[in-house]
Amino acid sequence: MTPPDDVAAHLDNIPIGASTGRYDGRRYLVIRSEFASGKSQKLVARELGGTDYISLNFYALKDGPRLYPCEMPAEKVISFLRGYRPDPKEPT
Repeated sequence: MTPPDDVAAHLDNIPIGASTGRYDGRRYLVIRSEFASGKSQKLVARELGGTDYISLNFYALKDGPRLYPCEMPAEKVISFLRGYRPDPKEPT
């Protein structure tokens, strides 16, 4: 599907690799991976201490971006991307 215009920016705000954050008052472990120089992305999120699960693939194609939720409604994935807030980075 062609995603709403803000989806790519929300996805880009999630760190590459594994991180934690909050959505809808719940904590999640999120893994975001990039492939093909960032033209392909995968995101998997699991609710910590719960059962919620989010999974998607995002492609930046020549004819426009495409969002492919993995066996869930697109609205659920878009809502998650819009509402998810990564935890602040710990100082190293």
